[in-house]
Amino acid sequence: MSIAHISIENSSAPIRPATAQHILERARQIAPVLREHSVDIEAQRHLPHAIVELLRDAGIFRATMPKAWGGPELTSMQQTELVETISAGDASAGWCAMIGMDSGIYSGFLPDDVARQVYHSLDMANSGWIHPQGRAERVPGGFKVSGNWRFGSGITHCDVLVAGCLVYRNGTLEPDLETGTPEQWRVIVAKPTDFKILDTWYTTGLTGSGSHDYSVDQLFIPEERSFSFTRPYRSGPLHSAPDAILRKMSGVPLGVARACLDYVRGLVHERIERETKIPWSDDVRVQATMARAEMKLAAARTSVYASLDMQWRKLADGDRFSVDDRVATALARYNAFRTCRSIVRMLFDLVGGASIYKKSPMDRWLRDAETMCQHAVAQDSILQLTGKVLMGGKSASPFF
Repeated sequence: MSIAHISIENSSAPIRPATAQHILERARQIAPVLREHSVDIEAQRHLPHAIVELLRDAGIFRATMPKAWGGPELTSMQQTELVETISAGDASAGWCAMIGMDSGIYSGFLPDDVARQVYHSLDMANSGWIHPQGRAERVPGGFKVSGNWRFGSGITHCDVLVAGCLVYRNGTLEPDLETGTPEQWRVIVAKPTDFKILDTWYTTGLTGSGSHDYSVDQLFIPEERSFSFTRPYRSGPLHSAPDAILRKMSGVPLGVARACLDYVRGLVHERIERETKIPWSDDVRVQATMARAEMKLAAARTSVYASLDMQWRKLADGDRFSVDDRVATALARYNAFRTCRSIVRMLFDLVGGASIYKKSPMDRWLRDAETMCQHAVAQDSILQLTGKVLMGGKSASPFF
């Protein structure tokens, strides 16, 4: 099937779904299509237009759009399941879906009239790096923004591009009077055409995510088209804590590990161990490895969804968070990334020499797993920060 003419079977010009149930069902339908085109996605180093439109038509990018606008406003758990489903088809598509659906989350940190101007369609994909790498010099009516940002996942197809900045006034860092911090972190919201996109994404894995660098010099941004994660305009669990954009990230490694496990289980009845001549289905080593992998994935997945459910319910009810509650989602997320990578590594070793060829999906899954674990949420610094909180200290991270 040509990548320019992909579609869901028995579906022509589909109506974009409006409920969580329908979006998740469409995601399950397109996952095999994504898997079929994984080689093409990786070769192009970004999502091809046809893949982007497949995601858009499935309602992926509208997942977090508010119900008041006619959007589905998925919970954190539903978002994660959605990303997990897409990632089981292709990791780069899952990563871009995870970033692209931030549109509805970011819209809640802007005044409603401004948000409706920026996100004038429910199906607009977001991209951008929120780390305050840029400089926003305060001028009348807004900011002059300059900087260079990395990791613009999905930047080749996004409709809205954000960038994190520190605010300066007359060349000096401007403090944040509301939070009492000596510097003010704001995220500016603009069009991708306002920036220079740099062809930098030559990587080990997640190659198809097109996570290029981008830069700008002295771009004027009206103040109302910038926001702080500490000052949401929309209420509810989706905007009640700064970590809203991170909660669904675990879906990517969980989906990749699931796909890898299913693939290797499909090999069991056709393989015979070369040295012992024992069929894999009767090989104790294979049996134990498969059971161990399933056990590890089930435990990691349960931890992710249980922590998200706890967080969502407490945010919805306005309950206080204990020290353990505050770090639960961050630790579950860290564990999901690291555990799923260990599962892929384990199965890569089990399959052996056949894993190393480019024609094998094992090669791509291993590289994808290694690359995604370089994200900040999967670094050991998370353990240091959460450990400090657990022992009564204060985290330097704004996300927990």
